Amino acid sequence: MNVEKSAVAPANTAADVAVTPTGYPADVSTPTGATTSAPAGGAIENSPGQPVGNASGDLAQTDPTSPDPAPGDHTSDATTTDPATEDASISPQVKLVIGVLLVAAFVMILNETIMSVAIPELMDTFSVTAATAQWLTTAFMLTMAVVIPTTGLILTRFSTRSVFIGAISLFTLGTLLGALAPVFPVLVAARVVQASGTAVMLPLLMTTVLTFVPVSRRGRTMGLISIVISVAPAIGPTFSGFVLANMSWRWMFLIVLPIAAVALVLGATLVKNITTPKSTPFDVVSVVLSAITFASLIYGLSSIGESTEGNAVISPAVPLVIGSITLVAFVWRQIVLQRTDAALLDLRPFTVRTFSVGIGMMLISMSALFGTLILLPIYLQNVMGLTTLETGLVLFPGGLTMGLIAPFVGRLFDKVGPRPLVIPGSMVVAAALGAMTLLTPASPAWHAVGGHMLLSVGLGLLMTPLMTSALGSLPPHLYSHGSAITSTLQQLAAAAGTALYITIMSVRIAAEMSAGASAVTAEGAGIHQAFLWGAGIAVIAVAASFLVRKPADHVTQEAEATPIEASGPSQT
Repeated sequence: MNVEKSAVAPANTAADVAVTPTGYPADVSTPTGATTSAPAGGAIENSPGQPVGNASGDLAQTDPTSPDPAPGDHTSDATTTDPATEDASISPQVKLVIGVLLVAAFVMILNETIMSVAIPELMDTFSVTAATAQWLTTAFMLTMAVVIPTTGLILTRFSTRSVFIGAISLFTLGTLLGALAPVFPVLVAARVVQASGTAVMLPLLMTTVLTFVPVSRRGRTMGLISIVISVAPAIGPTFSGFVLANMSWRWMFLIVLPIAAVALVLGATLVKNITTPKSTPFDVVSVVLSAITFASLIYGLSSIGESTEGNAVISPAVPLVIGSITLVAFVWRQIVLQRTDAALLDLRPFTVRTFSVGIGMMLISMSALFGTLILLPIYLQNVMGLTTLETGLVLFPGGLTMGLIAPFVGRLFDKVGPRPLVIPGSMVVAAALGAMTLLTPASPAWHAVGGHMLLSVGLGLLMTPLMTSALGSLPPHLYSHGSAITSTLQQLAAAAGTALYITIMSVRIAAEMSAGASAVTAEGAGIHQAFLWGAGIAVIAVAASFLVRKPADHVTQEAEATPIEASGPSQT
């Protein structure tokens, strides 16, 4: 008899039994030895040995004309909705937790991109070179890359309240340290402390939403997370440009500090535990391999731009080769350990097609977002002659647009599913990147504003449906690991997208300069070439968008079996 609902189990077989939020059947001992029971009022009440069905006892129905899903694929084209889920509500305690998490995550992710505009001023203040000043961004990314893969384990071993307080405390401490930093190494250390807290917050937010928000309301809630992921980095340069135009660089930390402090106080005072921690094996070897792998890959990708200018400390090939070798070892070890539920980062989500396709498209979207955030400001300032503040103002409408449409896209997802949103969204992204190549030194600023807003609309149509369908296709016991995988790969995609765009730009600039072109003309041609390549890659996402599916009915029913009321006796 099949007693475990794993990511590779066939759907609705006669051997399936009722499933609990942990992913194990009711009244059957889990691998840790604990006995679980289906939650009252929320579980699908099928007796052992009976097929999983809907409230009326019927088997979950799908469109008979649709092709059968591949084994292990929790996806379907069916759009039927259980009426019981339409009236599902979110408890006040869960709303409070999600609200506090959203505010904290937005501020923390915003902080990730604010330093790039401040680097010239910091070079003068601390008398450091550009390569040294760049460590403010590099150190932040490396710390994120090391910590994020461990969040699946952290979220399993510790309660929601403990993880939140720990993460926001680290971020607040790092922000205070940055505001007071007397020398450059202290400022770098402050960024590392900030990143340690930031790395945990987004997976915590995603896992909380997936676990406690009913499926029928999940799209609109994940739309709010899309604001955090997409809008916060987009308006970071605008925020820092405004601050630097009017105040000292220290105010970039001082403005954020009280917001972080208020979030810490609210979290410590109001947030109660809504999860129950469980003992999970801790594999030191996996942690070491993970740290070496993702730090090496992020550093190697981030240093490609410096290497094209001859400023890299070491060749990017060295960390990239090291990271690739340790990645193979890390993946092999996780595959072995996940057989006993002991993996640091469970890779079984990749056996679900909707998750794999959705994550692949998200990587292309994130690379386009961060590549544009790097190249467009360079073009606006160095080619079109705009100031730092003017550049920030040009980018602001696009970030605002993405934020405004995200909740509406989430509501549409709840009604129509992902494909009617993802397909046109991917087309808009490809068209917007292609339109960027039409910018010239004489172009009015509103041309850049329009192109960036068009790109933001396309990304807004992509992010929420892809994230919701990908993570929603997983069984509940893999939510935390799916969230950790998503956040880890987003960091890699941002670094890879930036590296790809910068490399293409630099190669074209060198060719133009050798042919006798002026610096402005060469730089404009290089950026045009990079955007053209981005548009070509986005076409791949257009093709992949037709493969996106909504989570299958039986996965939706399993998710609905998760209790959505606040629970947990402990508050520590």
